[in-house]
Amino acid sequence: MTDIDDLHTRIEKLEMRVTHQDQTIEDLNATITDQWKQLEIFKRDIGRLTEEIKEMETAADPSGRREPPPPHY
Repeated sequence: MTDIDDLHTRIEKLEMRVTHQDQTIEDLNATITDQWKQLEIFKRDIGRLTEEIKEMETAADPSGRREPPPPHY
């Protein structure tokens, strides 16, 4: 094989690697985007649940006082 053939072979291998890396980057980006959307849903749900708990605590004891912890604490 000549030096030119070696160079062509190396360039082809590098191009294939870049193509695979580009696909991997796109896949990772899609995964991160999906996870970000899911985290936003979780944050919204936690906020809603926190508000519901506060409302239930207020309804259970309208004075707003918290029950003292048991003596074994």
